[in-house]
Amino acid sequence: MYEKFKWFIYLIIVNCSFYVQGERSLGAIFDDGSFFFEAAFNVAIDAVSENEENPFVGNVIKTSPGDLLEAENAMCSLMESSTFAIFGPTTRITVQHIQGIADFVEIPQIIVEPIETQNRNWSAINLYPHYVSYSKIFADIIRMKGWTDFTIIYEGSEHLAVLDGIVTIQDLDSEEDILMTIVQLPDGDDYRSQLKTIKSSGSVNYVVSCGKDKLPQFLEQAQQVGIMSDVHSYIIMDPDFQTIDINPYKHGGSNITGIRFFDPNLKDIENFVSALNEKVKELSEGKIENDIQASDLNFKLALVYDSVVLYTSAIKAMGLEEGANFTCDSGDTWAFGSTIINHLRTMEVDGLTGTIKFDDDGFRSDIEVDVLEVMAHGFEKIGTWTTEDGFSEARKIIPGVEQEGSESMKGKHFIVLTALSAPYGMLRESSKKLEGNERYEGFGIEIIEELAKMNEFNYTFDIQADGVYGSYDSKTRKWTGMMEKIMDGRADFAITDLTITAARQKVVDFTSPFMNLGITILYKKPTKQPPDLFSFISPFSYQVWGWLAGAYVGVSVLLFILGRFAPEEWQNPYPCIAEPETLDNQFTLANSFWFTLGSVLTQGSEIAPIAVSTRMAGSMWWFFTLIMVSSYTANLAAFLTVESKFYAIKSVSDLSNNPYGITYGAKKGGATFSFFKESDNILYQKMYQYMDAHPELMTQTNEIGLERVKSEDENYAFLMESTSIEYMVERNCDVAQVGGLLDSKGYGIAMKKNSPYRQPMSESILQLQEQGKIMRMKDKWWKEKRGGGACADDDTSSGDAQPLVLANVGGVFIVLAAGSGLAIVCAFIEMTINVWMISHKVKVSFRDELIAELKFIFSFSGDVKPVRHRESTGSGSKGSKKDDDDKEEDDVESTRDDDRHGAQTPHSERSSHSHHTAHSRRQSNAVQMAKMRKYSRQFSNMT
Repeated sequence: MYEKFKWFIYLIIVNCSFYVQGERSLGAIFDDGSFFFEAAFNVAIDAVSENEENPFVGNVIKTSPGDLLEAENAMCSLMESSTFAIFGPTTRITVQHIQGIADFVEIPQIIVEPIETQNRNWSAINLYPHYVSYSKIFADIIRMKGWTDFTIIYEGSEHLAVLDGIVTIQDLDSEEDILMTIVQLPDGDDYRSQLKTIKSSGSVNYVVSCGKDKLPQFLEQAQQVGIMSDVHSYIIMDPDFQTIDINPYKHGGSNITGIRFFDPNLKDIENFVSALNEKVKELSEGKIENDIQASDLNFKLALVYDSVVLYTSAIKAMGLEEGANFTCDSGDTWAFGSTIINHLRTMEVDGLTGTIKFDDDGFRSDIEVDVLEVMAHGFEKIGTWTTEDGFSEARKIIPGVEQEGSESMKGKHFIVLTALSAPYGMLRESSKKLEGNERYEGFGIEIIEELAKMNEFNYTFDIQADGVYGSYDSKTRKWTGMMEKIMDGRADFAITDLTITAARQKVVDFTSPFMNLGITILYKKPTKQPPDLFSFISPFSYQVWGWLAGAYVGVSVLLFILGRFAPEEWQNPYPCIAEPETLDNQFTLANSFWFTLGSVLTQGSEIAPIAVSTRMAGSMWWFFTLIMVSSYTANLAAFLTVESKFYAIKSVSDLSNNPYGITYGAKKGGATFSFFKESDNILYQKMYQYMDAHPELMTQTNEIGLERVKSEDENYAFLMESTSIEYMVERNCDVAQVGGLLDSKGYGIAMKKNSPYRQPMSESILQLQEQGKIMRMKDKWWKEKRGGGACADDDTSSGDAQPLVLANVGGVFIVLAAGSGLAIVCAFIEMTINVWMISHKVKVSFRDELIAELKFIFSFSGDVKPVRHRESTGSGSKGSKKDDDDKEEDDVESTRDDDRHGAQTPHSERSSHSHHTAHSRRQSNAVQMAKMRKYSRQFSNMT
């Protein structure tokens, strides 16, 4: 009876209300801080009021976000204005506060927020899908994908309710185990540390529940950390999944799945968005225009529109014309509030977000959504999900064929591993706090930037903290460092001063070398050598000095011999005597050495050659001394002006022999150490054994090696790649490269074995080399950035003067030898002609005369030669004069003996070309007078 009576009263009131034409006001409290919810509400009011005699009026009050007092005052103000319902607010805390007031006064509250603690007896209608049904969507998607191991990542405790259907996905009756990890994102905007932890766990499947405002930042940081590659999959639970910008991720290879409640391409959605933009422009007084696109339409804005449509439909159906009108302090309740709530829960309306209807508990549990996946062309619908049927696949998923060349990298995201090794990778110097890739700079960093532009891929740098590039550990049978991460797939590329070696090439792929180099020695710069007291010897090598001394002795002896051979060198010491008994020769052994010495010292002498042979030999010697003296003078000037430097070592062999107690080492586990280890060269093996026996000499980084080289407390040499040494030498003026390259190799970018990206990356590197960009990058980072060029002019006058060796002056020795040989030939010819002429003149045998002449020549009996064949010029009795002649001869011989045994005075003969030269006489005046008397008597007897 009571129920029938209540409905009777209700019908009376409704019928009476037809005659009351009041203002149908719908109140709204929005605290979102923007115009969008107000605009969506007003657009919906305009839509439902079209063609209505008594249109609906929107009464919107905007409050500060989360301000409970303002929200309560707004609620009271709306109740006093004959309102039919309260829409909003939009923040969780104010929704719950207003909900309590609305429930007390029994005024319907329309909610579009995910309130998980909603009571069916409250005076509230929530159009947001119920969390139980919403959770089932993603549980079915997980089953569809066949995940048995995944990680749930959620933002805050308010998201735990929607995870209910996922965490209970495990079927206890099934033998298949499902391993799930639940991780909450930290407070703030930086999730990288948490994401790195997730990455290190090895999980590759992720369910993400976070708000739309945090989702783009989360995906960006996940990409930076390196968990958005081909092997990673995501399920995004936010209903606004379709509104995020997927351009950075659609080519990355990750499988990203989400849902949507409406198709943005539908005509109704487009019309709503157009009207919404017009209303926003009106509310903002023209400051905001076309801010929303159809693809950017927020799910809650569509729910606001649907909520107005639903509620006004109920009012129209019931024929209500007047709303609640009382104060908060009156303690009254609206009589039609609960009736409208009950009526709404029985309605079914088609809205922008699909069919709106409620279950027996008053929750929106019956929903239908599209399931989307991110593809290279954008979002693609792969199926639908309904509460009744679950997931229904709309297309057959066919994996795309991997594209060739740079297209295979387009849009993808890669983790690039590097090390803080100058100048390849360094922390950027900045007064501002930098994040992501902006934190790093360097030669390798810039190469990756260029390659990313050419191949249109995205990347995130990851730092190898321990600086180990990677080598094979025979004990653990595993690779270390960067190589291990590349092989395990924890990084896609590795770039630094990473050497391409045969061992590494077996387990990873390398691009074409972007830089060629070799191993050499870094050591202290050579010290300046103190001046040498005997530096005047330096212009010639000891070998040249030896040959010069030999030439001096040889030519001097040659002139002595030629002087005895050449007839013209035997001169009459007494021009007044036509037929002398003896002839003198100026080329004694002493005079020969004096003649050549005077030429060498450019002082000359009073001795002048007469015969052709001696002149030829003398000319060749003068030419020889001209060249040698000029060369000596020029090189001596260089030695005196250039400061010589002391080199403790000049090559790797010097280092191995270690005459000065120099210790040496290389980077531990690096390619340089591996080179010595694997080399079959005896010298290199010796050096490897030394380094292996002294592990304390090995360093963790090249920088430590540089500091040990520079240290005054240690005599240390460091073996490393030439390019790194070039960089250090440009900035550290007290070290230098020693010796040449021990090998030839290159730096390349490492990637996983059989990677499809090796070819496009190699082609891009070759293109950069052909364009000269890599060389310009090297000049930039070696000679300009970070103190480069500080030592560029330090060694402008470097280069010690080198002594001339035989190869430099050997030609002049050959000329001298040839000239001397020719002079010998000339001297022999001269002697032969002279002997032939004498033999014919005095009618003696040529053979006997030649033998006699040679005997005298090789007897080396002095510089006086007796005349064997003299012409007789006197006549008369020889007997009368015999005693006188004998006496005179005895006097002459006696005088000569006295001169030979006494102190002899050297003499010089007169040249046939110059009769003005004064000659010293070996004979005394007494000898000369005795000879003249003897010749006079002989002449008298003949007459």
